[in-house]
Amino acid sequence: MNKNDLAYRILLTITTPKLYDTAAKYFEKKKIPIHYKVNAVGTAPSNILDILGIGTSDKRIIICMLPKNIADIVIKDLYIDLMFAIPGNGIAFTMPLGASNNKLLKLMNAIPADNFISDGKEELIMSETKRVMIAAVVNPGFSEEVMNSAKSAGARGGTIIHGRGIAAPDAISLWGLGVQEEREIIIIVAESSNKLDIMNAISEKFGANTDANGYILSLPIDTIIGIGNSN
Repeated sequence: MNKNDLAYRILLTITTPKLYDTAAKYFEKKKIPIHYKVNAVGTAPSNILDILGIGTSDKRIIICMLPKNIADIVIKDLYIDLMFAIPGNGIAFTMPLGASNNKLLKLMNAIPADNFISDGKEELIMSETKRVMIAAVVNPGFSEEVMNSAKSAGARGGTIIHGRGIAAPDAISLWGLGVQEEREIIIIVAESSNKLDIMNAISEKFGANTDANGYILSLPIDTIIGIGNSN
């Protein structure tokens, strides 16, 4: 096993409620111990939903963490089982996992490798990509305006997750954070060349010093299916 195989990945799948059930059964069958489901809403206008491969606005997000060699096979299996070649069924992509605690590493390393057999087709289905995932975390009520700003800078669409912020009292005092439990997370998959334009457009109007109290970050995507795999 080479050094690249020992790396770990976050696998994020955005699909329809109907296909979520198929994906969930796959994770259970393969005994993948760490995966989470999140309800979400797609933001792309109807005329480009098919281009993005994200279909209707009601979404399910599945997040899991896997060794890279297994993640490569899982993303290929999802491509086949969830038929991500068909516009509207969804997208899935992997991002490097930089660090983790020992318990999580042990759980990932305990995933039965015999459950995953590579036939080499994953290399034909996916390829390295020049895309990034941009995440903007803002106060409730700003997600639509955030997406409008992002689209003005080149974003084609995104997915909104409703979440809950957690901060210790000391952190609230130190960083000047407001007591705002409910938060909205806007996930955008974009070309790397547009990353700074999109992040700057969001930050200018919805950054930490605005009513939106926004925080924006980006993570590199190394493989992606369902949205076009060319560099």
